[in-house]
Amino acid sequence: MDRATSQTHVDVSRPYVRPTIPAHVDLRLDANEGPPPARAILDAVRGAGGDVLRRYPDGADTERAFAAYFGVEPESLLMTAGADDAIDRLCRVALSGGGTLVLPSPSFEMFERYATLAGGRVVRVPWPEGAWPVDAVLDTIDGGTRMVAMVSPNNPTGAVASFDALERVATAHPDVLVVLDHAYAEFADEDLTRRALELPNVVVLRTMSKAWSLAGLRVGFALGAAERIAPLRAAGPPYAVSQIAVEVARAALENARGAMESTVASVRDEREALTRRAAELGLRPLPSQANFVLAGADDPARVDRGLQCMGIKIRTWPGHPELDGYVRLGCPADRRAFARFDRALGSLLRPGALLLDMDGVIADEGESYREAIRATLAEFDVEMDRERIAQMKAAGNANNDWRVTQRLLTEAGIAVDYDEVVARFERHYQGTDGQPGLHEKETLLVERNVLEALRARMPLAIVTGRPRRDAIRFLERFELLDLFDAVVTVDDVARGKPDPEPVELALSQLGVRTAWMVGDTPDDLVAARAASVLPIGIGAPSRRDAVSLASLDDAGAFTVLDRLADLQEMLP
Repeated sequence: MDRATSQTHVDVSRPYVRPTIPAHVDLRLDANEGPPPARAILDAVRGAGGDVLRRYPDGADTERAFAAYFGVEPESLLMTAGADDAIDRLCRVALSGGGTLVLPSPSFEMFERYATLAGGRVVRVPWPEGAWPVDAVLDTIDGGTRMVAMVSPNNPTGAVASFDALERVATAHPDVLVVLDHAYAEFADEDLTRRALELPNVVVLRTMSKAWSLAGLRVGFALGAAERIAPLRAAGPPYAVSQIAVEVARAALENARGAMESTVASVRDEREALTRRAAELGLRPLPSQANFVLAGADDPARVDRGLQCMGIKIRTWPGHPELDGYVRLGCPADRRAFARFDRALGSLLRPGALLLDMDGVIADEGESYREAIRATLAEFDVEMDRERIAQMKAAGNANNDWRVTQRLLTEAGIAVDYDEVVARFERHYQGTDGQPGLHEKETLLVERNVLEALRARMPLAIVTGRPRRDAIRFLERFELLDLFDAVVTVDDVARGKPDPEPVELALSQLGVRTAWMVGDTPDDLVAARAASVLPIGIGAPSRRDAVSLASLDDAGAFTVLDRLADLQEMLP
């Protein structure tokens, strides 16, 4: 991280934009949000009457309740639309007409944005990690300094500032406003709020967005001497916090403090485990007292994409002068979600096995299974080109070719019993007396030496939608069976792909928790993701059409290989 003090300017003509998240991502760890709120809070939302919508908000009672909670008089607390609103008001009051904000950096980006909007300048003081840079801050403060921001625990590094550092700056410059952004205070070893409020030029910011798991509520608080808070009331709209938010915040304070404390305890345990795990996997975690861990990574984009392909979103900063080489790993405060996150990190960075679908990966069945589909359809006078079959496969939930055949018949307006479809299909595929089966047209897509090289790195398993007889016959025909430590077929599970059951069974048989999986259809990738296994696509030679390849990208493939041999350069 850059250690030089610098002045910065934010382009405020460009709005803050939330990232676009793929539909398959269902575990959001990029915004430091908490677990689902407590039932008491949800009950408060459901129980809100019509008056909360038709009347202007009145948050006086709730402000008094939170003032008591924080140990201040009501006139020393202002409820705001999240801590962001408080930062905006502070910048309007302190920096309008000019003046400088001293901001140890990297830090919460909204300070710089709101300072610039207010007409102020921002001077960054490097704070890459470790102790808050109190001496550098004191050296930077001059006659034009109007405000100093202390974000502790810091977002995005997780580092904390001491009360001694806060006191030194506040007492050395009593005419400068010192803002302690304590949004993550509940997760820290020490809450500085009460001691900080003994300093007359300090304003403390708190929020319900983090430990209270109420980021969508947009409720925050500014606390300080009454003469510091009074101007903030005039610097923003009179009804910034909706009445629904007022009611829910009060319900949370009265009924959900235990849930909040439980969230904090979970985060502290997860944070310790995540720091240890990240180091084991080759990342470089920094000490953190927030609900996340910032870690150095050789390739942050790869970590981000890999986890996203397994349904998990983290935070990265591509191109950022200070944070480009880092990933921020959030703590979900949920046992099952954390176990999934831990497993996904391991799959990405240290896979214990390589799982391979059979068709389209090691076996070219373009002239066998897919031709059996067409031949079965032809028995009912349904002509079907390969493109339509590819489209059906690309749509997902199409791992069973018998079911695919039946669906195509239904699409053509022909109702056929499933067992009859299976019988007719199998006659074409397996063959009959005097008529060779289409399975004899199958060819090998990968040379044995490639599989041997991969197996030298880690155990291999087959995870296929084929019946066991068909799978073993192919592997024996091409003398490959000895290379696979497990073969999971449709006969071994109650639910085939896209359900994760066959993937999880393969992991169990191999005795590993983490893996990469290569498949040629969306069903393969969906099953892998659901098992926290890295999904990798491959373009089978018989169907490298745009529809099939695009479907792999849309299904969340980490990458789409041209051939299995390319995997050797990718494995860690």
